[in-house]
This record gives sequence, C-alpha cells and structure tokens, in this order.
Amino acid sequence: MKKLLLMVPMLHQGGFERVCLQTARLLQGKMEVTVLIFSDRDINYDVTGLKIVNIDVPSTPGKAGKIANVLKRCARVRRIKQKEHFDVSYSFGGSANLINVMTRCGEKVLTGIRCQTDMEYPRQVKLFCRKSDEVLSCSKEIMRELSMDYGYTRSSYIYNPLDTAQIREKAKEEIADFPFAEDLKNDDHEILISLGREDYIKGFWHLLKAFSLVKKDHPRARLIIMGAGEFVPYKKLAEDLGIADSVAFPGVRKNPFPYTAKSDLYVLSSNHEGFPNALLEAMAVGLPVVAADCKTGPREIVLSEREYGRLIDDRPDGSSTERVIDGAYGVLVPDMSDQENFDAAKIEDGERILARAIGAMLDDKARRERYAEAASEHALVYAPERYRDSLLEILDRITGSCS
Repeated sequence: MKKLLLMVPMLHQGGFERVCLQTARLLQGKMEVTVLIFSDRDINYDVTGLKIVNIDVPSTPGKAGKIANVLKRCARVRRIKQKEHFDVSYSFGGSANLINVMTRCGEKVLTGIRCQTDMEYPRQVKLFCRKSDEVLSCSKEIMRELSMDYGYTRSSYIYNPLDTAQIREKAKEEIADFPFAEDLKNDDHEILISLGREDYIKGFWHLLKAFSLVKKDHPRARLIIMGAGEFVPYKKLAEDLGIADSVAFPGVRKNPFPYTAKSDLYVLSSNHEGFPNALLEAMAVGLPVVAADCKTGPREIVLSEREYGRLIDDRPDGSSTERVIDGAYGVLVPDMSDQENFDAAKIEDGERILARAIGAMLDDKARRERYAEAASEHALVYAPERYRDSLLEILDRITGSCS
C-alpha cells in the first residue's frame, strides 16, 4: 500500500484544514495516510482514528521568528520524510506548501493552492510550480489563472468534498442557544446567516451595511454572523448603523448546521475565497444563497455550466460580473472592495446592489423556495466519493497504481 503524507499548519478552523482531514478519512484503506501538523494548538476538528504527527513548531511573530520557524519546520519534516519514505506528500496552504517543496526526499510532491490570496504572492506561486510534480486547486478559476498568468499546465482542480447526508443529519441536532429563537415562532421570519472567521477577506462590513439597507423595508429581518473572533469593529459598526439589536455574533460552533438550517437565506460577502465550504453546506441544508462574485469559487457553485461559460466569454480575464446574475442554483452579485471601511456613513454601490439582491429574495417566498430546492439538489454533485475517485486518479497518474 502506498504511503501518503498530508501536511497542514494547524487543525483549528478553516476550509482547507477540514478538507485535509476529509481527504485523510476518504483515502484510508486506499493508502497509508499520515497527517502532519506544525502545531496542535486549539484543535477544533475530530481526529479520532487518524494518524496525526505534530512537529510542534507553532507560528511566531517577527521576520526573524518566521525565518527560524521555516528552518525548524524543514529540519523536522525532512527527518520524518527520510524515516517514513512516503510515496506522495500533499500540502494544504501556502506555509505548508513552502515546507513541502523545500523538504522533498524522493517522494512525489503535490502543492495545494486553494485560495485567491495564495495567488497574490507570485514568487511563492512560481516556486511551487517549479518544485511540484503537480499543483492542485479547488476551482477552475485558479487553474485558469495558473495557465494564463504563469504558463503553468501541470495543474488540476478537484471540488471540495461535501458529505450532504452527514450535514443534513447534523442539522437535526437540537440547539438551545439560537440567537433569534423568538423570531422562529413567527411563520414569516426573515433570518440571514453567514459563516466565517473574523477576517477582512470575508467582507462582513459589506454585509452589515447592506443589511442596514435591507432593514428599512424588512424591519423583522435578522442577521447572524457566526465564526471565530471578537468582531469588535463589526459590533461597533452595527451600533453605528442602528442595527445592533438585529445582529448576532454567536462565535464559532463545532456543529453550525442546525443554526444554518433554521435560517432563511445564506449570504456570502467575501472578497476572496478558495472554494467556500460554508456556502455549499448552506445549500446542502436547503438554503437559498446570495453570493459575491469574488475570486474564486462562488460563480462555479451558483451558476450552471452554461451560465459559467457565458460569464467567462463575457469576462475572459476572470474579473467580476458587473450585474446581478440569477443563476441556476443561487444569485451572484458583483464583487466588492477588499479595503475595510467601518464608516457607517459611507455606503458603496456594491453594498446597495447586495442589499437589493437580498431584499428581492426576502420579498418573494416562492422564489426562495425554488432556489432552496435547486440548491439542495445541486449540493449532491459534490459527493465525497467523486472527490476521492478524482484524487486517486491524479495520484495514480503521478505514482502508478495506489491500490
């Protein structure tokens, strides 16, 4: 049986961390899988039954600390690779990719470029392309960009796995701390939800400003922003906008699905994504979605193949749509600025467009129901078995049979 090393910095929270563990579980029995992490601080995922190796070199601040970290990590990872003789090492995220390509010990090396922010460091991207046997991404857009901007063709994309049946089962869990429980007693509740850590890439200030406009026509509307962080400037912005009583920041939850399932609309306001798992998970529990056309992922999720093709023909450089697109599986709105702006008096055009798209959904219950059904059915396309089989095909191609 071939030996596979999966490398990820931490297992605290985030999309590629989750995909790393899903990959490990899906390939168990097909390959001998080891998950290597740089630190075990604040592990937030279930690692039961997995072989986890912690090299215990957490991040440290400052340029000197970062250089020392890289050297320590390389030394410890290289020793492990030399001892274990892995057939393939596959890394998730920029910092893991760097260590992976610098410690090759005879194995095939795969690097995972999984977010548009990874593409903002050209020197690193060129290094990964040069030193990897193949670069894997989770969206067509990243693969297109590697080809267009770097002339790199040894790349593949595999959409993230989505265990729809498991998500729907977890969504049935009883919860006692739903932020707007009283509103659920009314049949006409209008609860919006968005998931993500406190990070500028999630664009939550855009969502708060758009929501303040929505509230003018929908006074019963409520908003939940769920994820890790203190959200101090966002709470202050909600106060300045006069919507603090209608917005909740409940923090991170190991099982967010019951909260999503009790809501009425999922909104993604990000300015950067890789392949937004939370958007797909919302669709899996039957929520209609409104998503910003950020790089990368949302357009590939909410548009049909034909709609996606038309958008690429219209904007071959990969830039955002300038209009609202009522896609087959959700609504796509123009991308918004990645420059944080917590001034409640300044509302951008993109935020007004987002507010109108949300309002149009809330105004039409039948439309929400149609989108909910379409989203629920489309979520089945991302079955874990399809992800596993696609990854095994790639591993077979670069190493020979993995079985």
